[in-house]
Amino acid sequence: MKWNNIRDIHPNRWVLVEALTTHSNNHKRTIEEMSVVSEYDDPKHAWASYKKLHLSEPTRELYVFYTGNEFIEVIEQPFSGIRGLR
Repeated sequence: MKWNNIRDIHPNRWVLVEALTTHSNNHKRTIEEMSVVSEYDDPKHAWASYKKLHLSEPTRELYVFYTGNEFIEVIEQPFSGIRGLR
């Protein structure tokens, strides 16, 4: 589903979505097709669901967005965490 369709179906809601079709260009992630996993009134509940689902299924590309925003933007940042020591 496209972002505009999600906004029409779930106006002024927080949505947990899974990216289905994506591509990256200049450190920006474009999500062409996505699926709504759940919708929420409260962003705290949306993020709690995101964390729980991400822990159980880390390979899924999940995001939380607010449908009041006309456009969505995902900026890719390189991982800069701690690596294992040898």
